[in-house]
Amino acid sequence: MSLSFDKGQPNQTRLWHRRQLLQAGSLVLLLGSREIAQGAELVAVRVWPAKDYTRVTLESDEPIRARQWLIPDPPRLAIDITGLDLQPALKELVAKVRADDPNIASIRVGQNAPGVVRLVIDLKQAVQPQVFSLKPVAPYQHRLVMDLYPTQATDPLEALIAEKMRDGAGTSPSSSSSPDSAAPADPLGELMAEHAKRKPGPGPVPSPSGPAAPLAKAGPAKTDRLIIVALDPGHGGEDPGAIGPGGTREKDVVLQVAQLLRERINERPHMRAYLTRDGDFFVPLHVRVQKARRVQADLFISIHADAFYSQRPQGASVFVLSERGASSSAARWLADKENAADGVGGVNIQVRDQALRQTLLDMSTTAQINDSLQLGGAMLGEIGRVGKLHKPRVEQAGFAVLKAPDIPSVLVETAFISNPDEEERLRDPAFQNKLADALMRGIERYFARNPPLARNRAI
Repeated sequence: MSLSFDKGQPNQTRLWHRRQLLQAGSLVLLLGSREIAQGAELVAVRVWPAKDYTRVTLESDEPIRARQWLIPDPPRLAIDITGLDLQPALKELVAKVRADDPNIASIRVGQNAPGVVRLVIDLKQAVQPQVFSLKPVAPYQHRLVMDLYPTQATDPLEALIAEKMRDGAGTSPSSSSSPDSAAPADPLGELMAEHAKRKPGPGPVPSPSGPAAPLAKAGPAKTDRLIIVALDPGHGGEDPGAIGPGGTREKDVVLQVAQLLRERINERPHMRAYLTRDGDFFVPLHVRVQKARRVQADLFISIHADAFYSQRPQGASVFVLSERGASSSAARWLADKENAADGVGGVNIQVRDQALRQTLLDMSTTAQINDSLQLGGAMLGEIGRVGKLHKPRVEQAGFAVLKAPDIPSVLVETAFISNPDEEERLRDPAFQNKLADALMRGIERYFARNPPLARNRAI
């Protein structure tokens, strides 16, 4: 506001203007420089290293803007952040870089100009950065997110092949694909041949005769190729999921259960588990689906721990996708809550929307949903043997993470983490092992009735 007066004004009016001007000057002296040119205050800084990508997050009480550019030699990313001054939290950020971070070597911080802080991220390899802002949501205030994706990203299928070869369960590509080899067909070799876009060997496997039995004992139901089960531990990284009254985080317990289930799957001949995340980092919903499709998974199992506003609800549930809306209001509420994970975890909207057009908007077929219902029924029956069930039937709703159109997919709510008794059980390694055993039996029951066919999806 500008204050002005001229000599032609009455004395009383001029006197009033002088008084206003003096009061304004006194206010400036009282406020001081910090309040006049106030910048954003950092609330928290976080670094989430993973082989998929490393995320750096600055959380502030006010929005901040960033401009970034890559410097190739040596590789580093420079970021000018406007609306921010040097503060102790930035020293914490520098100290949070871990020696085993696959992407970041170090972070340097300096005041580039008044109200502009420059971050220089020294890189261990070339990256494709995504820098974006997120509005306040759930427990978070304004966030500036810096995602560093390796330029030479690891292909999920190649990673799965390499893992199996390290375990000594397969053969080399040359030996498995040689036409003169007299060795029996190797399922890993078949998978590697497909990855190289060669024609796979075995055809459809005939249905087993006689009553259904677990896969390990079914005999004729065994397949001549590798069965891949995609395990999807919910939440992760910026998104802790539900938090129990004792402080247990959903993202931690579901990862532990998924890792136990992976051990059981990998012990079976002709079976291999693939985890959409194997550490504490966030994976967007559409990327979870993409990963499962990339490794040509035969099943997709998303593992969660339920929560409600009160502590009374208890028991496990199994959900599949619905074409015609949710099977109950509770299922619809849960699907909406799980689908909101992208907002909490933090997704680059521009990248997500492009991927949604390519993946999540594919029409899920009736056959996929029917297969998912069979898988869900098998798993629900086994889970009911180790704990209480919240609902005695498989429920349906529009879960975004279940929208792979060509993979039978289920979402398992293992228990209510908001219930103190069930939270304690979820933390118990003995109960986690029982859960993993039950889920494994459900997988075996499903394959005993539905042996996998030869792979024919494009890689």
